[in-house]
Amino acid sequence: MKKRSLLITMGVIIFGIIASIALVSQTKKKEIAGKRVFPQHTVYQAGTIKPDNLLQEEMDAAVANFYETWKSEYLKEPADKNDQFYIFYNDKGYAEPKNAVTVSEAHGYGMMITAIMAGSQDKQYFDGLYRFYKAHGSDNDPSLMAWQQVKDKSGKIINTPGDADSATDGNMDIAYSLLLADRQWGSEGEIDYLASAKDILDAIMSNEINRSQSLVKLGDWADDKDDVYGQSTRSSDHLLNHFKSFEAATGNDEWKDVTDKAYAVIHSIYEEKSGNTGLVPDFIVQFKGEYQPAEADFLEGENDGNYSWNSSRTPWRYTLDFLLTGDERALPQLKRMNAWIKAETDGNPENIQSGYTLSGKAVEEGNSTSFVAPFMVSAMVDSSNQQWINMLWNRTIQEQDDDDYFANTVKLQTMIVVSGNWWAP
Repeated sequence: MKKRSLLITMGVIIFGIIASIALVSQTKKKEIAGKRVFPQHTVYQAGTIKPDNLLQEEMDAAVANFYETWKSEYLKEPADKNDQFYIFYNDKGYAEPKNAVTVSEAHGYGMMITAIMAGSQDKQYFDGLYRFYKAHGSDNDPSLMAWQQVKDKSGKIINTPGDADSATDGNMDIAYSLLLADRQWGSEGEIDYLASAKDILDAIMSNEINRSQSLVKLGDWADDKDDVYGQSTRSSDHLLNHFKSFEAATGNDEWKDVTDKAYAVIHSIYEEKSGNTGLVPDFIVQFKGEYQPAEADFLEGENDGNYSWNSSRTPWRYTLDFLLTGDERALPQLKRMNAWIKAETDGNPENIQSGYTLSGKAVEEGNSTSFVAPFMVSAMVDSSNQQWINMLWNRTIQEQDDDDYFANTVKLQTMIVVSGNWWAP
């Protein structure tokens, strides 16, 4: 009797252990799978278009396949950290210093992409990217990510010595990605995504927004009282739909003021400086109370006042808000830009050049995907662009010899949008 009772008891215990393991395994699978796994087929604003020269399933497959390629090329683990990931951005050796490995811009992109795709391993990647961000805080506020990281002589990844302040766009993308992660996986696990999002949003509002003007600053290094850099902005940092998500998540109506100010700045440049093209410059400064393109070498180079490598992203970034919310404030500018670039290139995406003056003169030859892909997103706003968007998709998915981290990462995100798979948290 005692033996039999013991055997029964042991059997119950073993069964319980197996059931517990199965339950934990199922919970983990649910957690890893995500609630909004790619593809999502988001319903965008009525009247918008997608390529119609291929099936939806073919577009989804193109995105999924390129995502795998992108991960294999750019998603990396630090040699001394097996629970962190970063996005390698110096694949062509263009960056300075030569030992640079990543920047917060790349990191924000990586976190948004993994949260949107949410495949079987993407939560692991996202959490590793989050830990890397937290390990590389800005000297001015550790809740913000320092703008660049390098490998030291021992192979350890550190913030660039003497230059560990922030760039605004990377931090805003990180904040947005955390809101995506909260919706995707919930915030009850090891990382409280929503609390972390609110933490970085507080830091952004305190350090990277000129609150007296509701103006997006260049980074936490720009003092509000600085008449030059404290009152200047980068056009590609006007992440219009992000701001609306930030307001919804925090209840802070200052984000509405930031949204309204960004739209006002965009409209001012369009009305006063680029009415024929709809283009915006990389950097925008204030002079005598008015917004205008920055002078050459304002911050990064001779094309700081032209449509160049920063503002090349604006057709994608600005259009997103219209697609997701129907806000039409940038629509006239986007339509003018679409009409201009189609005419300028004779309707051939391979004629798109890698930079223009605001009046439409090419300033840099080349047909970089970094400039082609964003126009694919802006083309979505009007059905008259159907043939154009089909051609843009065909050109964008082609592999180019000069495609680097930047081109391929912009390419992937625009493909997600154009295939109908981007969504707001």
